[in-house]
Amino acid sequence: MQKPSNARGTRDFGPKEMAKRNYVFNIIRKHFEQFGFQAIETPAIENLSTLTGKYGDEGDQLLFKILNSGDYLSKLTEQDLQEGSKKFTYKVSEKGLRYDLTVPFARFVSMNRNDLAFPFRRYQIQPVWRADRPQKGRYREFYQCDADIIGSNSLLNEADLITLFQAIFNSLNLKANLVINSRKVLAGVVDVLGMNEHFVDFAVAIDKLDKIGWDSVAKELIEKEFTEDHCAVLSELILFEGNNLAKIDKLTSFFNGNSQGLAGLKEIEDVLRFIQQNGFVNTNIIFDYRLARGLSYYTGLIFEGKAIDIPFGSIAGGGRYDNLTTDFGLPNMSGVGLSFGIERMIDVMDALNLFPEIPFSGSKILFAYFDEAGQTQAFQYVNELRKQGIPSEIYPEVAKIKKPFEFADKKRIPFVAVLGAQEMAQNKMNLKNMESGEQELLSLHELMEKIK
Repeated sequence: MQKPSNARGTRDFGPKEMAKRNYVFNIIRKHFEQFGFQAIETPAIENLSTLTGKYGDEGDQLLFKILNSGDYLSKLTEQDLQEGSKKFTYKVSEKGLRYDLTVPFARFVSMNRNDLAFPFRRYQIQPVWRADRPQKGRYREFYQCDADIIGSNSLLNEADLITLFQAIFNSLNLKANLVINSRKVLAGVVDVLGMNEHFVDFAVAIDKLDKIGWDSVAKELIEKEFTEDHCAVLSELILFEGNNLAKIDKLTSFFNGNSQGLAGLKEIEDVLRFIQQNGFVNTNIIFDYRLARGLSYYTGLIFEGKAIDIPFGSIAGGGRYDNLTTDFGLPNMSGVGLSFGIERMIDVMDALNLFPEIPFSGSKILFAYFDEAGQTQAFQYVNELRKQGIPSEIYPEVAKIKKPFEFADKKRIPFVAVLGAQEMAQNKMNLKNMESGEQELLSLHELMEKIK
C-alpha cells in the first residue's frame, strides 16, 4: 500500500487553515472592489508560446510544461532527439501551467480589447505554478492576488496601487514596507557606466543583492564583463544609506544630466508627491535604487513589499510594463500592477499571531435528538433556520447524546439544540451554549432570535 503524500511544494488546507485564508482573501477582495477593480479569471493552462520569453531565461526554466496527449513521441525524428533537451521539450509539449497572472492578463486584454473600457482595472485571485526548489515561504503551487490598471500611462495609477497596498496591510494589521524604484533609474546607472548592452545582466545580478550580498553581486557582474572600476563606482551607490530625498539627491548628482536616469527619478518624485494626499502615513514607502525585480517585462516603476517585524522575503510585488500586449498583437497598451503574495502574508501573520479568533465551522448550531421522531422534527427545524439565513446542520445518526456534543466541540459549533420527547411535547428544544455551558428551553422562534 502506497503511503499518501503531497507533491513537493504543494499543500493541503483543512477547515482551520481555510478560515484564515478566506479571512485574508475577503479583506483583499473588499479593497480591490472599493478601488474599482473588476474580477476576471483565466485558465490554469496556457499555450507555451504565450508564456515563454516573458519572464527572462530564469523564469522560462521554472515553467511547468504539460506533455502533449496521445503518442507524442511517434512524430519525432532522430534529429529531434539529438537537438538537446530544450528543443526536444518544446516538440512534445505545447502547453504549460501559468507562471503568474500578468502575462495571461495581457493575453486576455488583447483578445477582448473591443469589449473592455480603458483604462481597464482588473483583479484576479487564482493559483499559479513554478517549478522552483521548495523552501520556507516558497511553494510550487501558490495563490496570487493581482490588481492591474492597463491602458493608461498616468503615474496616478502607481500612486493608486501604493494606496491600495496601504489600505490592505492596514486592514490586516500587518506592518510592511513598500520599496519602490524605476527600471529607468537602473537603465540610467548602466548608461552612465557605458554598459547598456548588459542591462539585463546588471538587473539580474542586483536582484540578488539581499540574498547574496554586494561582494557576490560584484563578482557576478565582473563575470558579465563589468570591470573593477565599474564595481568601485557601483559600490559607492549600493552601500549609500539615506532617506528618500537623500537618495534622489545622490542619484541626481551621479546621473549628471543623463536623460534616462533623470526621467526615472522624476517618476519617483511625482509618485511620492501624489501619495502625500492619500490619507496614510507613508513613512513605509521607501525609494531604493537597488531594487531590480527579476521579471524582464517591467519597464518603469517597480514595487516590492516586505514585512517589517519578521524577515520573510517579498510578500508583494509589481510594476509598470509597456510591451506585454505587443506580442499578442496589441501595441501601445501600457499597464501597471501589484501582486499580493497570499501564502507568505499568511505565514507572516501566523508567525506574528495577527489573526483574530476566526470561527472555522460553517454552522452556528447543530441539532441533536434521541430517536427517529426527534430526527424528523430536527430536519424540519434545521431547514427553517437555513431559510432565515442561519448556518445550521443536523447530526445525521440516532446515537447517544454524547456523540453529537463531541462532534460539535470538535467542529467548534457554538450551539447545540437537543430535541427529546419532553421538549417536543412543548414544541420546544434545549439549547446549549458550547462555550459557557448555559442551557435554555426555547421555542423555534425564541431560538432564532437568540442565535441570529
